[in-house]
Amino acid sequence: MDKNAVKELIARRVAKELKDGDVVNLGIGLPTLVPKYLPENVTLILQSENGIIGVGRLTDENKDVHITDAGGNPAAIIDGGCYFDSCTSFGIIRGGHVDATVLGALQVSENGDISNWIIPGKMIAGMGGAMDLVSGVDNVIVAMLHTQKGQPKILKKNTLPLTAAGCVKTVITEMGVMRIRPEGIVLEEFNPEYTIDEIVAATEATLIISDDLKPML
Repeated sequence: MDKNAVKELIARRVAKELKDGDVVNLGIGLPTLVPKYLPENVTLILQSENGIIGVGRLTDENKDVHITDAGGNPAAIIDGGCYFDSCTSFGIIRGGHVDATVLGALQVSENGDISNWIIPGKMIAGMGGAMDLVSGVDNVIVAMLHTQKGQPKILKKNTLPLTAAGCVKTVITEMGVMRIRPEGIVLEEFNPEYTIDEIVAATEATLIISDDLKPML
């Protein structure tokens, strides 16, 4: 699969995790593809941590250079949406008013630790709102490639600085859907393009295979 097809596959599967009416924060990059694949009966209220509730689909007609999302990209707002300052925005996040967040990650551990803000020695733009999101939102979904340059990203223990500990609920990659459970990380769905042995080999963490394992849809 080429890179774009992989991203679309992951985004399509993430879209099935979200419920109609959910207030959802989408990280930059791959997570921004998710709304494209929502079922017709599901409408989300998208939140951007720089101070928007009701981020809408950007078109040539509604493009406004004064409106950007948290990644600095042009954004639009739906009818009934609103703007507010960063204090209010992070009060919404920390107060538990966002139902789900979808973010990328550099590493995830088998007990739900996430590293996604820094690689020591490399320049960074800043930690953004990730630390607040993964601490203030109950349903934390990681959407990412299963490996990086052939190296596993799902580990027994993270080697990069943590963004937060024990917060991730679900990990969705091009290889499958994994849930963080008290007993460890459980593979519940697999991409039939890969064998179970290939998925296990690409995962450093101890991968528990669900008794109800099914193909990834």
